[in-house]
Amino acid sequence: MDLATIIGIVLALAGIVGGLLIEGGNIKQILQPTAAMIVFGGTFGALLVSFPLDVFILAMKGFIKIVRPDPMKPEAIIEEIIKLATKARKDGVVSLEADAKNIQDPFFKKAIMMAVDGADPKELQKLLEMQLSYMEEDEAKIPKVWESAGGYSPTIGIIGAVMGLIQVMGHLEDIQEVGRGIAVAFVATIYGVAAANIVFLPASGKLALQNKKNMVIKEMILEGVMLIVEGVNPRVIQDKLSIFFGEKTEEAKPQAAATGEKAA
Repeated sequence: MDLATIIGIVLALAGIVGGLLIEGGNIKQILQPTAAMIVFGGTFGALLVSFPLDVFILAMKGFIKIVRPDPMKPEAIIEEIIKLATKARKDGVVSLEADAKNIQDPFFKKAIMMAVDGADPKELQKLLEMQLSYMEEDEAKIPKVWESAGGYSPTIGIIGAVMGLIQVMGHLEDIQEVGRGIAVAFVATIYGVAAANIVFLPASGKLALQNKKNMVIKEMILEGVMLIVEGVNPRVIQDKLSIFFGEKTEEAKPQAAATGEKAA
């Protein structure tokens, strides 16, 4: 679980609601199902117009990553690569076929299987780099959807407010009703702006950062597989792969170095 996301949303909502209560307001004043229906229905409708259905569905599924990000850990990946490099150096790359079946990451698994199948190193690198390029393009679509949602929702909120004011103008004979109606009308604006700045835009930013990190891990995997194919010493592989994430991978170094010494 990404505690930063949960704490951030709770803190933002607590600040807004707390400020309302301090000023003598009531939570019921901002609980308007109609305003929520206008803002979120209009926003998601605009997204469907802007993006193909498959991209929209992908973005809906990917939204959960702001709370439950991909479990890929660079130090664990490096440890796995060193383990495979040690075995390959001893028994040959073909011996990794059984190990490849237990690899969870699809890209890592495919790369090892292609190496086991005896693909030409240059062709292997070219194919993997091409796949990475396509993956990066697909992953970039998810943050883009939520960035667009952050742009649409405030405007849809204004539309909701204007619609509410139109209804109010039809009852100008009742001043009390007019005051209440205006207050309700502007709730849609609050929903639109709050959704954009607390959920949609922050989600887009976090997903973009997560995608960037995952792509770096994929590049590290590609580099590691190519080094395995070349038969490089596991200790050298460890040093090269550590560059990708710096200090975060240093804790895996002692164990990997020990493995490399056995291989040597």
